[in-house]
Amino acid sequence: MAVLETISLECTRGDRPLISGMSFALAAGELLYVVGSNGSGKTTLLRTLCGLSRPSAGEVRWNGTNIRALGDDYRTCLSYVGHSNGIQGELTPEENLRAAAHLGGHPDNSKIDYALEHVSLTRFAHLPAKVLSQGQKRRLALARLLVLSRTLWILDEPVSGLDVRSVAVIEDLFGEHLAGGGMLVITSHQALSWKAKTVNTISLDS
Repeated sequence: MAVLETISLECTRGDRPLISGMSFALAAGELLYVVGSNGSGKTTLLRTLCGLSRPSAGEVRWNGTNIRALGDDYRTCLSYVGHSNGIQGELTPEENLRAAAHLGGHPDNSKIDYALEHVSLTRFAHLPAKVLSQGQKRRLALARLLVLSRTLWILDEPVSGLDVRSVAVIEDLFGEHLAGGGMLVITSHQALSWKAKTVNTISLDS
């Protein structure tokens, strides 16, 4: 049964049409892989699925209801990680995750400890995030997914800047999420090993 779906979706940037007549359906445990050249509209599509941008036509639906009608009830079901890591450099990794947990309504310290361990940042937990490498900052951004425990993950180039070992860790994270009935919408220029029962691919170049 479809949980996330688009109906005849159209998106533009300025006067330029990017996406026209897009319809797809995503069920629990499924992954949507969005591919396309730079400027094809991948980020625009992801922001539209999050409700951050309005489509010029068509709908995004969650459990059959337009996400505009759902408002915050929809936003509390998803986590979005874009190109920006969205972390505070003066705060430690632990403090960044604690802030995210409180804002998301999940102030569970055990999840914070688990998330830091899962992305191999435990020994950096009490350092200012600004001293972390770019790859470590990216892993910290992705650790928020574990702290918030939301059904739908929408991720724009999530493994950018990560080494091979870190990519494998994040792939396992994705696999665990999907195996638990979560859903994933992702763009990536890097080849990834998908651990999903169903992988749907949409090309914005076609």
